[in-house]
Formats: sequence, C-alpha cells, structure tokens
Amino acid sequence: MSPFPKIVGLVALLVFPFFARAQGNTDHYEGRRVFSEIGRGVRAIRRGPQGQYYILVAPSRVVLIYDSAGKRIGQVPTKLEGAADVIYGTALDVDQSGRLYVADRGGDAVNVYAADGSLQTHVHVPAPMGVAALPDDTFAVPNAGNDTLLAVYDFRGTLLRKVGELIDLADDAALNSRLNLGHLASDNAGNLYFAFTYLPEPTVRKYDSLGYLVDEMSFGKSEEFQSAAQAARREIARAKKGAAISPHEIISALGVDPNSQEIWLAFGDLLLHFDRDGRTIDGDHTYIVPRTSLAPSFIFVEPDRLLLGSDPLGIYEFSRVIPTARVLYPSR
Repeated sequence: MSPFPKIVGLVALLVFPFFARAQGNTDHYEGRRVFSEIGRGVRAIRRGPQGQYYILVAPSRVVLIYDSAGKRIGQVPTKLEGAADVIYGTALDVDQSGRLYVADRGGDAVNVYAADGSLQTHVHVPAPMGVAALPDDTFAVPNAGNDTLLAVYDFRGTLLRKVGELIDLADDAALNSRLNLGHLASDNAGNLYFAFTYLPEPTVRKYDSLGYLVDEMSFGKSEEFQSAAQAARREIARAKKGAAISPHEIISALGVDPNSQEIWLAFGDLLLHFDRDGRTIDGDHTYIVPRTSLAPSFIFVEPDRLLLGSDPLGIYEFSRVIPTARVLYPSR
C-alpha cells in the first residue's frame, strides 16, 4: 500500500450548537424497545439476507437468531462443538450471502459460519475487538496492537494487508494502541470505516477496498466537543507521567448504510447523521422515554430504521429521519 494515500475530503468542521428546536418544542427523538428479552450483555445485531436477525450477547457461547417479528428461532452455531463455540464475542457481521462473522475476543479468533449455522472457518486473530465482512471471502479486524489500525484476512487465515496508520498519542506503545481503538464498519462496495473511540478530536476515516485512505472527517474545531477533548488530553498527559488513566470515550458508536454509504455517529446520547461526503444531514439527542437518554454502544442501519443498542438497556428502534432537528451550520 502506498504511504501517500489519496484524500478526497480531509476535514469536516462542525460549529455548535448546530442543532436546535423551535422555541417551546418539547418533542423528543425517542426510540421504541424491540427484542425485549435482550438486555444485559448485548453487543451487536445484524440482519441476514433472508430477514432473520442475529444478536450477539456476551458472554453467551452462541449467537441468537430471531425472525422479523422478534421471535427467537434458533442459534449459531447450531450445536456446541469445540472450535465452533464463542468464548467471549465482541462483534459480528453478516455478508451478502448470509455468512455470519463473529469476533471472539476470548477465543482469539474470528469464526465464520455458513448460512445453515455450521462452522465454515476458524481464523486465529489476537483478541479481535471488531469484525467487518468484505467481498471475496475476506474480512477486516482492528489491529492497533500491531502498529496499524486494521488488518484484512482471508478464510485461510492469511494476512492480506494492513490498513491505516496509528495516531501518536502516547510514548508507551501499549497505551498508544489502546488509545487507537475504535469502531469498525464496511459497506457493500468493500469500503472500510473506522471511528476512533478515544481520539480527543473526533475522527472517522474511510478506506477503499484496496486499503487506501479516501476520506477523513474530523470535528476538532467544534465548540461542543472542546470540553471532552480537553479532558481526554489531560488524561493522556497524566499517562505520560506514569499515572493510571481511564480514557475518555469520545465516539461511542458508528453505523453505516451499506448501500448509500451514509454515516451515523453517536457521541454519548447525541446522534449525528452525515451523507456519504461527510455533510451533515440531521441529528438529535436520543431518548428511550422523554426524560431518559440513551447512549448507544452500537448502531445498525436498516433501509427503514435504525437499531441502537446499549448494555444493559437493550435494543431500540429509531426513525432514520429526525423530524425535530434543524441544521444551523453546515459541516462542510
């Protein structure tokens, strides 16, 4: 991969407050709970091409399957059989043929299951924190512990390429790797999206199917994020003096429409929606009842809705359109 990636759109500057409601408007962008038996331990949800939903709950050894009406109909793997088991799943994805990819941090592996629930391949990957299905029997995982952001493997476990450079945030290599963790997604064209969880200036990168950086969205000049960024930098400065730190989570969730390439980002309970070029469409704070906010840890984008999840609150359905939001300042 060339060390000089092409960058189409480098920086998106957001000026806050760029969302406002009409004075006296008390409406909320509120979600409705779905899959009501799912709560504590929920990690991810995906939908297969036949309409069934796959839900990952840690530390369960299986992925639960539900029909479109929310009724549980099965599990993956269909039988517990050694290598097919999930020890501690952290993420999952489904490709266009219906194969299921499970990142098993506890098992140091990515398991790929066929559409019938049988184990297709078991690939050794050190402590994978995420997984994204790609075309041509390949997949990507975060790779910050090995000096790059992402790594792409085939089903034989061959490392095909490393993608993305780490950002230098700390002199200690282990701490720097930790601070470069993030949220991973892909689209149907094979592009990869990576949102840094702890980077003080909120940043999302988009890489093409060959691993080249094609876009970067950064919100470092946004007034709304300045206090969080300053707190994150203070923690990093404390680490340089040898103190134990608890990194501040900046971006809490990432969702991508696999067809339109629209992007949703969660900053705690603030959900922002962008088009494929990084321009702001809308956004609002997310609630599950009028006075209870929801800070999602994952976002699953469907053609007609969003599914936002949080441990232990469960999974909630939100509209893709945020009718009460009004963009005051464009992001680009």
